[in-house]
Amino acid sequence: MHPEEPPAAAAELPAPDPLPPDRARAFYRDMLAARLLDEEAIALQRQGVLPAYVPVRGQEAAQVGSVAALDVERDFVFPTYRELAAALALGVDMVGYLASHRALWHGGRYDPMASRFGAVNAVVGGPVPHAVGWAMGERLAGRTGCALSFFGDGASSEGDVHEAMNLAGVMRAPVVFLCQNNRWALSVPNERQIAGGSIAARAAGYGMPGAAVDGNDVAAVYQATREAVRRARSGLGPSLIEARTYRMGPHSTSDDTGRYRDPAEERAWEEHDPIARLRDTMRAAGHADDEFFARAERAARASAERARDGVCAEPEPPGDDLFRYVYREPTEELARQWRAWREEVAP
Repeated sequence: MHPEEPPAAAAELPAPDPLPPDRARAFYRDMLAARLLDEEAIALQRQGVLPAYVPVRGQEAAQVGSVAALDVERDFVFPTYRELAAALALGVDMVGYLASHRALWHGGRYDPMASRFGAVNAVVGGPVPHAVGWAMGERLAGRTGCALSFFGDGASSEGDVHEAMNLAGVMRAPVVFLCQNNRWALSVPNERQIAGGSIAARAAGYGMPGAAVDGNDVAAVYQATREAVRRARSGLGPSLIEARTYRMGPHSTSDDTGRYRDPAEERAWEEHDPIARLRDTMRAAGHADDEFFARAERAARASAERARDGVCAEPEPPGDDLFRYVYREPTEELARQWRAWREEVAP
């Protein structure tokens, strides 16, 4: 796609059905809460509280819409490092989530089993093979859980992503592969990375259906994921969804988009902001009024401030936790490093 091309309409799928009022309002609250918490997290990084952070701005619809299609009693999410909105929508403790960005704990200080949201995974493409393994295990155990694996357009070029998707297709594993194509793999645009122009089209090679949806349309993402989950749960195997969206901010807080992206492109995509879009749709449908939007903003801001204050107040863990939880029994080399740390570094 050309950089100035607007968000892809769901050309490969029928237009999504209108959202029921209650669901539209719930989606809006979650997306706005994620947006405001994202802003707080960026501010914390600029103040030196968080050493690094990866913004989610622009991708709230793709995340909130997809996880809403899951059954949290039996399904499981395998996130990357940018799934703040998905975590929030699933009820993950956001102080625990942000603890990973403050480097207090690898993968976050929350219970993945209780939330059905896996540990934050910083390996590009890393959640994909994990999701396939989990899904195959579910089927071997005679259960009906479905895995939802997030990954990005950059990760789609990783070899282990191809291998995992091929294995899932061969084994008909119950997985939904959710690619958030935000158009930029750090500084590399789609047209310099995706030779065929479509990630969804690759699904045919893995023996599974692929669908490209407008990732800024929360209803389209929700309905595509719901159909993919239904298909996986009924034994028909995996599906690939390419949610075409846009990363409105930098790749991370250490990134400078001015070095590789045209500001005109960023301004053009501001007009497709998924939150403003849902708000306009709700107003047009009569699903919400000014009072609803004001209440939603007050609640989202208060929630973001609680999470901000909470992560700032979190105590730092003991330094030797670096060694304590690597293996059940430390290796000889790890034990040597641990002794050296105690002798030379420990307070």
